Amino acid sequence: MGNKLKGKDLIKLGFPKNNSINIALGQINRYRKREKKERILEEAKTVLQNPEQFKGNAIWGKVVEGLLKPVEVKFHQLRHTRAPFSIYGENEIDEHAKYQLYDALKLPVAVQGALMPDAHTGYGLPIGGVLATENAVIPYGVGVDIGCRMCLTIYPIKASYIKGKQHQLENILTNHTKFGMYETHDKKHDHELFSRSEFNDIPLLKRLKVKAYKQLGTSGSGNHFVEFGVVSISDTNNQWQLKPGDYIGLLSHSGSRGLGANIAKHYTYLASKQCPLPKNVQHLAWLDLDTHDGQEYWLAMNLAGDYAKACHDDIHYRIGKLLGSKAVVKIENHHNFAWKEMVNGKEAIVHRKGATPANKGELGIIPGSMTAPGYIVSGLGNTESLNSASHGAGRLHSRRKCKEKFTKSDIKHQLKMNDVTLIGGGVDEAPMAYKDIKKVMNNQQELVEVLGTFAPKIVRMDK
Repeated sequence: MGNKLKGKDLIKLGFPKNNSINIALGQINRYRKREKKERILEEAKTVLQNPEQFKGNAIWGKVVEGLLKPVEVKFHQLRHTRAPFSIYGENEIDEHAKYQLYDALKLPVAVQGALMPDAHTGYGLPIGGVLATENAVIPYGVGVDIGCRMCLTIYPIKASYIKGKQHQLENILTNHTKFGMYETHDKKHDHELFSRSEFNDIPLLKRLKVKAYKQLGTSGSGNHFVEFGVVSISDTNNQWQLKPGDYIGLLSHSGSRGLGANIAKHYTYLASKQCPLPKNVQHLAWLDLDTHDGQEYWLAMNLAGDYAKACHDDIHYRIGKLLGSKAVVKIENHHNFAWKEMVNGKEAIVHRKGATPANKGELGIIPGSMTAPGYIVSGLGNTESLNSASHGAGRLHSRRKCKEKFTKSDIKHQLKMNDVTLIGGGVDEAPMAYKDIKKVMNNQQELVEVLGTFAPKIVRMDK
């Protein structure tokens, strides 16, 4: 008997001559290729005899699915009519982003949709797009940076401290925040998240665990940032018992790093193979939540979201320690994720790609640009927006357009006018790249209530 496992070896055991053979070979060659053939065949025999016992198993679960209830691969046509939807700030949104939503609303699994006032064109679902589906999750409806989120901590320190300690605060951000693909902290922190079973049970995650550990407490490139700024609270009845006034705040924006990107890539590929769609909507391929891959993606996505939160917690812990102060308020929210929520009395999967959850009373933070204010908000629970709001100001110009249109001296001028210090950052993240956040907020008054503002003062981004 040769060392390489072949389809005929499995057929000899009694496996049916169907796709379960290809699935088994694919799983074994990907995850078990160094093991002895005899051992794998012995295990395969047990799987064949007792498939129910191996449901959900990381290696054999997909094979069992092929034996008991194979995933039906069929070409899906779009419906002729759209699911119900709402658009906020329609005049400020580019036409292509609207048409991306219109196409998504014709998916056979679409239930309801919405477009936020900061929306712009993306892959599959537009950025600022919200889509509810029936028992299906769309990896590109969540986004590549799974669990990308905002986190704001407010310290009981008067805002004037920033001016007095400008140099020290700049040094804290320069020396104690890490950005991009390769920077990591010299002193690594552990986290209970790394003992989660998903890191052992799902082979893809097992391979990504070491990298995730190294990247804990770091931020991505692009529009990700960590910044000190002034938090203004005007409401005397605020829920944090803070006296109205101006305080120091630390705001961070980042996601699940390489972990989330690899999860997105892997399951998008699987979705595209299982759910062929017309070319104009191929990025909207979904995974049925009743399938092995759908359930596995759901677990992986939730782990990536929790990892993104752990990264922000680590950033704020490190910086809070250096400030020598304990935060009195912490506000945080995802804006690239999918949730199980009730829509029109039925459970649906609500994808928010570049959109902030805004359920009744739910707190969130909606940033502007490096020279424009961000807003602390409380959701109004508007069902027509699928309980959602914008995730920021939204891009006005693409990264390529920014490089053609603006110079570093243009950015310096804007920073000086707004009394903002920038560490790192490229022309593609120029303040002028973004829409007017005040207009965006004005277009979503029925979605959120403003509780306070955050004005950036010292901004740290990737170089």
